[in-house]
Amino acid sequence: MRKIIRVWLVTSEHLEDRLWFREEQDFITAMNYVAVLVNEYGITVIAFVLMSNHVHFLLVCTREEAEQFISEFKRRYSGYLQRKYKILNGLRRNKVDIRAIPDDPGSIAWTVAYIIDNSVAANICSHPSQYPWGTGNAYFNRRGQDGVPVASLSGRKRCSLLHSRVPVPGEWRIGSQGYIDPRSYVNVRYVEETVFCTPGRMNYYIANSSKAKRRLAAEDDNLPSFRDQSILAAVPDLCRSLFGKRCFSELNDSEKAEYLRQIRYRFSSNVHQIARVTGLTYEEASRLLDGVL
Repeated sequence: MRKIIRVWLVTSEHLEDRLWFREEQDFITAMNYVAVLVNEYGITVIAFVLMSNHVHFLLVCTREEAEQFISEFKRRYSGYLQRKYKILNGLRRNKVDIRAIPDDPGSIAWTVAYIIDNSVAANICSHPSQYPWGTGNAYFNRRGQDGVPVASLSGRKRCSLLHSRVPVPGEWRIGSQGYIDPRSYVNVRYVEETVFCTPGRMNYYIANSSKAKRRLAAEDDNLPSFRDQSILAAVPDLCRSLFGKRCFSELNDSEKAEYLRQIRYRFSSNVHQIARVTGLTYEEASRLLDGVL
């Protein structure tokens, strides 16, 4: 049977009550899983982004390969979560949407802009090029790749960094942050020369993407001012200083309600972010913030 190669937007469901990535090392590990799996499956990546509670990939492959890629990515990263945080089946129920994108430069341009604009929409940075966990800084980046070629590493060092014994091309480069530079394996040339053509045109699509328009809407006035990981790191200290307890789970409902109000006041967080960093459902966080005990 002839393989049908198409462009696929692969999006995981937004987790409401927990995070994919708790700290920088989690992002680094996931970035290397992406590189390793791209090499293993031999697929083409146009764009991707790893956000606190969801991921996006734009892939060129068959639908079956897209399904295999995201399933294996979730499986490997779930194993990492289990080993590091003792979280069992952390992503098993995290649903994934896979949809075909028309294979024309205009449609792909809007999709790439939608993907890389996620970090700006989340109020993490002012431009996608400032966000390291994806391809936002890969396009029209005239700085050479830093770091060292994979081939220069010992087998033990390579396995430790990549969490895999499967070899990747020796010319791929591992940057100073400890993960393979996406420019080693993403089809940057196609995005630059065919999809956007100029940096100004790319910025036009970013500024007019659906996420950019939502930022201008009234309902998005209370975008979070801090990254999820920054607030998550402050949780234990805040519990101790406010209530003399070690962690959020030790608080009673009245204390939890006050704690959530403190997060909202101190970090300008909205309900969605508060739910993610505390492990509550959106409904439970809303109930506590509204004083319904």
